[in-house]
Amino acid sequence: MYEILGYPSSWTAMPGESIDFKVSCQGIEEYSVDLVKIRCGDAAPGAPGLKETVVERDIAGPIAGRKQETYIGTYALVDPYPETCGVVRSWILGLMPTLPGNGAWQTVFGRWDEKCQRGFKLSLNPAGCLVWTEADGDKCWTVEMSVPMVSRQWYTVAVVVDHDSSEARISQTPVSPLHARNTAASTRGMIGLKGSVNCSDISLVLGASLRTRGSRNEVLHAFNGRLDSLTLLPGIALEADARQILQPPHSRRYSVAPQMEWDFSKRIDSDHIEDARLASRGGLLCNLPARGVPGIRWDATAMAWTQNPDHFAAIHFHDDGLGDAQWETDFSYRIPDDLESGLYAARCTSGEVTERIAFVVSPKRDGKRKKIAFLASTATYMAYSNSHYRLDEAGMEMKSGNFAVVQPWEQYLGEHRELGLSMYDTHSDGYGVYYSSRLRPVFSMHLLGRAWALNGDTHLIDWLDEKSFEFDVISDDLLHQDGMSALDGYNVVMTGAHPEYWTTRMWDAMVAYQARGGRLMYMGGNGFYWRCAYHPEKPWVMELRRAETGARYWETPAGESYHSFTGEYGGTWRRIGRAPQTLVGVGTVATGFDASSYYRRRKESRDPRVAFIFDGVEDEVIGDFGSAGGGAAGDEIDRADIRLGTPPHALVLARSEGHTRYYSLVPEEIMYSHPTVNGQESEKCHADLIFYECLNGGAVFSTGSITWGAALAHNGYANNVSQITENVLRRFADDTPFSFPRVASQSVA
Repeated sequence: MYEILGYPSSWTAMPGESIDFKVSCQGIEEYSVDLVKIRCGDAAPGAPGLKETVVERDIAGPIAGRKQETYIGTYALVDPYPETCGVVRSWILGLMPTLPGNGAWQTVFGRWDEKCQRGFKLSLNPAGCLVWTEADGDKCWTVEMSVPMVSRQWYTVAVVVDHDSSEARISQTPVSPLHARNTAASTRGMIGLKGSVNCSDISLVLGASLRTRGSRNEVLHAFNGRLDSLTLLPGIALEADARQILQPPHSRRYSVAPQMEWDFSKRIDSDHIEDARLASRGGLLCNLPARGVPGIRWDATAMAWTQNPDHFAAIHFHDDGLGDAQWETDFSYRIPDDLESGLYAARCTSGEVTERIAFVVSPKRDGKRKKIAFLASTATYMAYSNSHYRLDEAGMEMKSGNFAVVQPWEQYLGEHRELGLSMYDTHSDGYGVYYSSRLRPVFSMHLLGRAWALNGDTHLIDWLDEKSFEFDVISDDLLHQDGMSALDGYNVVMTGAHPEYWTTRMWDAMVAYQARGGRLMYMGGNGFYWRCAYHPEKPWVMELRRAETGARYWETPAGESYHSFTGEYGGTWRRIGRAPQTLVGVGTVATGFDASSYYRRRKESRDPRVAFIFDGVEDEVIGDFGSAGGGAAGDEIDRADIRLGTPPHALVLARSEGHTRYYSLVPEEIMYSHPTVNGQESEKCHADLIFYECLNGGAVFSTGSITWGAALAHNGYANNVSQITENVLRRFADDTPFSFPRVASQSVA
């Protein structure tokens, strides 16, 4: 299973640009590569099946197969620098372990050569006790605490090393002795060296130890927890010195001027760290440790790191973080100048083994555009990425009656956690995953799986091709990068089945597009739900904070709700004040994954304003069929709500009914947990099919259901879901402007 696995350097490219492909093989001697255009990837019973067309054969290969390693674990790396501290030195730091006593060694910081066993480091032993280690490549000395640290509690830690007397001392003092069960302790021991080890050729590493593997670093003994205000004094630290890190930097009064003072409150929106004592001595964060999180001085007076950065001067390290798999390029492909926009894949084949590495080809920025654009939900694909939560919480899933079948890809990811986590998972220490990267194999970009993410969106691409519509494919990545200009020239933009994650730049671009007369077809459910953010320097990295409410598998702790990349408040767009109803007329109301249902037409569907939508459709029941749960209304569903921003002139054309008891309202729809307001009993639990006109000739059509697209191919594409969608798209693509109604119908209930 998955003998060939790979990923592209970018998910979106334009003609004339090149994509690098990184491939790892297990038991494959060689493989060849064809370029294929993807029409559909869903081969489930009742689905259209895999449909692909070979565009160009042998774009690379035969290529020798090789296994490429992935090293997970977060750390900070500071290039080697000259030793200036002499033989007496003291390290002071704030430390909050989040997984002490987990049975493994964890390196907090050090200048340590793993190969030569030379240098120094501060660690947690398998029992959760601090250990100081020094070695000269021949002999090794340790000083070890006997009192373990308590998880998720802040400590001031001091390590005093006096090579004149060959003695080292360690002390730990809980900031909150009551919560840390009075684990204040200190110890001392002998260090046999009569002079400090020369580490001028060794990097300072925070959060792990490293072993060099060619040009890459393998992470060893990764630390789980937070580090704040790492400081080096050129002398013996007094007890008062250790307490100084509880003060703001400008208020600290050390007994001697520090030689090094790392201030993590600087450049929180980047991967860089700074030494306040020497500006030229900076460091780089690797594999995405968390920033914008409360540090040792946080007192809950500021909830946003932008308000008081010093209270958020901490870095949270994890043993399972991944920002870049760093696989080497196996082949590259230049997009031909005349290649039309669409969904493509580099199809890697060896005998019966095939891997399709998918990517979007969008039009050139100055190129000709068609009237229709399909918007691939790449931000959502990245959020789901390599999810483990169903297996990690298997008991919960089985008890709920949902997803009883474990998919092969889930089993594979469970066995290969080095491929990183999704934003639905938690790190090994229980904290939510804030960051996701596409520079690794991402299984939500795979075809031939569940009708979800990219695979689910191919239902719409398949239908567009079947109906002979000419269209371009663009992506969230492009929309975020180019803003409104990514939508220029399109009469209509059609979303995928589940555009759940959107950045502010994407949202603002769509608002501007609608304001100038653009038409939007929202073809899914649970869309425009979470605000996310892209890294300002690394567009392949996305961030998410799940704040306060929303349907979520974890939530951000207090003080961590603001994105480190942008400083923006995270959470649901509804909570931020921009409910999806203001953008597409409907917003998420309920989720349920056992079976899908259908819509029943309402009287508003006979309004002359929407006669074009039901041309050729006489049925009262819409979508009582489909390959995803047996209906067009399911998985996650949205409803109209005038109080949340649905325009008063919007027409609710049809409403779903008959959902099973496994459909539950999302948390923001529940004011109080009680049978009269929760679950299936609530009258809110339905999907709304709606239409309304916008200013300047624009319009919006929303299905409010993830499974609408999976019903399009039913009965050879001859069905009421397909007909309605075709009617809307042909009218929306037409140049004739819509007229804004003079009198609001106010059909929204």
